[in-house]
Amino acid sequence: MKISRTRFIIIFLISAFAFQFITNSLLAPKVQCWPVNGEWFPGMGSPVAWKNMLAHIIYPIKFIMIGPLTVLGQDPDPPPPLLPIVFTVYWTVMALILHFLLSKIITRKKIK
Repeated sequence: MKISRTRFIIIFLISAFAFQFITNSLLAPKVQCWPVNGEWFPGMGSPVAWKNMLAHIIYPIKFIMIGPLTVLGQDPDPPPPLLPIVFTVYWTVMALILHFLLSKIITRKKIK
């Protein structure tokens, strides 16, 4: 893979935060990056048809991106920097694994 690991992680983190902000802003009642009141998957029970459909389409991606960290939503008032720090660490590990796997797949294709 031609992209460096650091650059890949930075692009992945920017994309993940943008995805989180955009989907929560579209589907939640207010514009926000982090869920309020433990609603990690906004729009799932929405009476508005397009919000409900979009939430169902995006659900598998959001489940992978934020699913393991939903236990943090049980605390009604977490310290302010906790959510961004924990998500950054989780997404960095995910980006490292993804970069490793993609580099192995691309290397194999070049050998064959």
